[in-house]
Amino acid sequence: MAIHLTKESKVLVQGMTGGQGMRHTRRMLAAGTNVVGGVNPRKAGQTVDFDGQAVPVFGSVADGMRSTGVDVTVVFVPPAFAKAAVIEAADARIPLAVVITEGIPVHDTVAFTAHARRTGTRIVGPNCPGLITPGQSNAGIIPADITKPGPIGLVSKSGTLTYQLMYELRDIGFSTCVGIGGDPVVGTSHIDCLAAFQDDPDTELVVLIGEIGGDAEERAAAYIREHVTKPVVGYIAGFTAPEGRTMGHAGAIVSGSAGTARAKQEALEAAGVRVGRTPTETARLVLDTLHAG
Repeated sequence: MAIHLTKESKVLVQGMTGGQGMRHTRRMLAAGTNVVGGVNPRKAGQTVDFDGQAVPVFGSVADGMRSTGVDVTVVFVPPAFAKAAVIEAADARIPLAVVITEGIPVHDTVAFTAHARRTGTRIVGPNCPGLITPGQSNAGIIPADITKPGPIGLVSKSGTLTYQLMYELRDIGFSTCVGIGGDPVVGTSHIDCLAAFQDDPDTELVVLIGEIGGDAEERAAAYIREHVTKPVVGYIAGFTAPEGRTMGHAGAIVSGSAGTARAKQEALEAAGVRVGRTPTETARLVLDTLHAG
């Protein structure tokens, strides 16, 4: 099992014919992803060859839906055009849109996430690495060869820390890894993924990676306390960050004690989550928890 993405998922790539789209479509195909098409109105009707596999290009997301029945789209579209691309996907009623693009204006993200809620499309991202169900499918830019299928579910604000924890725990493996993005507004939250992992019979433990800024981790802690029965291990990036500074992600802004790593750690630990101070310590806590179970 997995959450949101399986080997049956039919994946469309918006921006497939651009530089990043071409590169990562090739990587997704190599990982076994069922990429059924790309979107570029100027190249509709053409095909793109990826190491001997011909992938058709459609003029719109709706055309791709009608022709292939896609259920996932991955968006590699420049920031200025991302809002229109995601709204187009939502209007086509695609169940899942994975928005990789970095640098999208927050007001654009607010607009397309609200629109997607009305149409029933789940947004992962923006400014995210996507998600991977190892051995089944990879939608985004997460390296596919650093881990294997296993019982750990992972949800993370940080792409780099997603990769590091996947590698640290490669001998155990993962059900699904979801990079939700670190912008101030994202379409899928820690809580959304916690709920899905709680319902996934093959996920035995959840790793939650957060970072300074905002209150997403505190809200996740409250949800864990009330609704999650599986063990959760956490890591918060930014224990050494100075207060009042923006660190990396646009959402990582600390004001006073609100949003600090310490406050998040305390909230999670109060909900029964074991929190590591480093990625390596976090991996060790995962192993200890699994072995104790």
